[in-house]
Amino acid sequence: MQGILNRFMRIGSDPAGAGRALMFTLGIPLVSLVLFMALWGAVASNIQTSLGVLPGPVQVLAQTKSLWDDYLGEQARRSAFYERQEKRNAELKAQDPSYEPVIRAYTGKPTYLAQILTSLKTVFAGFLLATLVAVPLGILAGSSRFVQAAINPIVQIFRPVSPLAWLPIVTLLVSALYVTHGEPMFEKSFLVSAITVTLCSLWPTLINTAIGVTSVDRDLVNVGRVLKLPLMTRVRKIILPSALPFIFAGMRISLGVGWMVLIAAEMLAQNPGLGKFVWDEFQNGSSDSLSRIIVAVFTIGLIGFGLDRIMQLLQDLSARR
Repeated sequence: MQGILNRFMRIGSDPAGAGRALMFTLGIPLVSLVLFMALWGAVASNIQTSLGVLPGPVQVLAQTKSLWDDYLGEQARRSAFYERQEKRNAELKAQDPSYEPVIRAYTGKPTYLAQILTSLKTVFAGFLLATLVAVPLGILAGSSRFVQAAINPIVQIFRPVSPLAWLPIVTLLVSALYVTHGEPMFEKSFLVSAITVTLCSLWPTLINTAIGVTSVDRDLVNVGRVLKLPLMTRVRKIILPSALPFIFAGMRISLGVGWMVLIAAEMLAQNPGLGKFVWDEFQNGSSDSLSRIIVAVFTIGLIGFGLDRIMQLLQDLSARR
């Protein structure tokens, strides 16, 4: 992002260079996108699936608008539901001053936007938990050969495990251990998805953090030891600033892995979110289902791209400090 801004700031001094930068930044990507849409539209009408003809860009755009209209309609029904409750409670209160108003929660069908928000909350919870585990472990592994040798077999064994293998184990453990009385703080479906994301996404951050710590200039580490700085001071003042680029690189990879894992976990476990939306539409089998699935595919891709850009921005901001 900073490189792009610097190119545009040099427009006055180098118009030809600025033109080339604009072409590579906007021109070529836009042409590529237009060609992709044209090819998609031309090929789609010739492909017949069990759910009908493969939808093209026009049909997918129409279903995007339909999903937005569904959201607006559901919001209107929600508002009307609470307005009716308030009106009814006001009438009962007027008849009986001792009456205690009761507000029941709206239980309508979750909208597409609600399922997007559910997936985002889940992936951030799993990613945050993975980061809190992976960064300290990575610092320990990078600082101590003993710790590195101890956890290396665990990393090598569990890192390649698919989320589809973790999911049933996590589901059984959460069902057995998360026993609540009354209203639970977290839904079991949320915990299952978030923990599955954690188990699959912590490894890139752990490995990159360890590599970053081992790459710290040994002279700086030795100076900290000579000055007899406390361990936490050395970590905060010497190790973390030097290893930060590696840590952020691992976090970016972990967040991307976590987002992919979450969609698969939601589909398999039928937990609320975008994955469940895709599976429900596939099971629905209506003429619009395939278009809605493609809308979800674009949504998943755009959100993944946005999450990566956010992590890149945070990395750039931390580098300037």
